[in-house]
Amino acid sequence: MITAAKFEKVSFSIFADSCRKLMPQLGEDDISAAYESITLPRRATKGSAGYDFFSPISLPSCLKAGESFTFPTGIRCKMDEGWVLLICPRSGMGFKTGVRLANTIGVIDQDYYFSDNEGHIMVKLVNESALSSAIEINCGTAFCQGLLLPFGIAENDSANAIRNGGFGSTSKQA
Repeated sequence: MITAAKFEKVSFSIFADSCRKLMPQLGEDDISAAYESITLPRRATKGSAGYDFFSPISLPSCLKAGESFTFPTGIRCKMDEGWVLLICPRSGMGFKTGVRLANTIGVIDQDYYFSDNEGHIMVKLVNESALSSAIEINCGTAFCQGLLLPFGIAENDSANAIRNGGFGSTSKQA
């Protein structure tokens, strides 16, 4: 096996800011408790490829058909150059409930770690399913998985911009 990354918690201030934006109903004690409950992603077995991500919060209510929820994971990933983290659905959750990631597969680039938000990984789940009317996700529930993969670049690649941001920030580079 090749070791190419390290999962870390984001700072409390970054996590708290995300929680306040996404869940304004949470009090400061709730946010502190959620931060303390953050579990670094881990593989379930020696042969597992994916690192399970665990929810640091319980959903305020069941995720009903037609609803979505964005999870502040409290996690960032420091990767070696030439590696990418793909955020994917957990096979069992998608198969049993039909709940999916809003962007199908999340691409966490190696340089996202250095952004102003410390590379805080957010995951949006959507329940568009006819398989289940509602699902419940509690604190500590594994709800997605990350896969670390090497990537290549084209021979005539000329990218030299520096990232500072998340969704859509790389398409804004000159």
